[in-house]
Amino acid sequence: MSNGFSLASGSLNNDYLLMRHGHSEANLAGRIVSTPSRGVGGCGLSARGRDQLAAVLAGWGWARPQRVVHSDFLRTTETAERIARHFGLGLAADTRLRERHFGDLEGERDGRYAEVWARDARDPTHRYAGVEPVVEVAARMVAVIEALERTHAGETLLVVSHGDPLQILLTALEGRDLTRHREREPLAPASITPLWRR
Repeated sequence: MSNGFSLASGSLNNDYLLMRHGHSEANLAGRIVSTPSRGVGGCGLSARGRDQLAAVLAGWGWARPQRVVHSDFLRTTETAERIARHFGLGLAADTRLRERHFGDLEGERDGRYAEVWARDARDPTHRYAGVEPVVEVAARMVAVIEALERTHAGETLLVVSHGDPLQILLTALEGRDLTRHREREPLAPASITPLWRR
């Protein structure tokens, strides 16, 4: 699955493949897992997620990546490992690519995301229930791309992260108001969204 778009301004030095992790044990359980204490060591890929990645690799339609950068949560690490192994690449974890922290909603049913997203649409700086504000997620995600732009050129870079952070990143890079990040089509597990240099 692919959701390409045009960058709002400027140009890129690299091509990026922004990938959401495959279906996870947290997805299977319908639970919010957003803290490093629970997400780094647990809640990896589900059997469905492993099958999704096998299908992605079997039907790979993008350029071969030169580098793989990923969130250090287990579900993103396992996703990145499978891609890297397939292409014979090393891995680089970056904590700025972690899941958005959902504060007091940690461990709750994932239906509660809707409460946060409704507030996001009104105020990207809110901290309802201790949730990480959209503006802070955007800043750390954009910082990853800026750092990669400074240190690499002419490469295809695979960046593996999570649904909310990637949607927020894409909204920021498009130059759209961050309150609108949920207006994008949700990124499916194991989907890849390309950003092409111009």
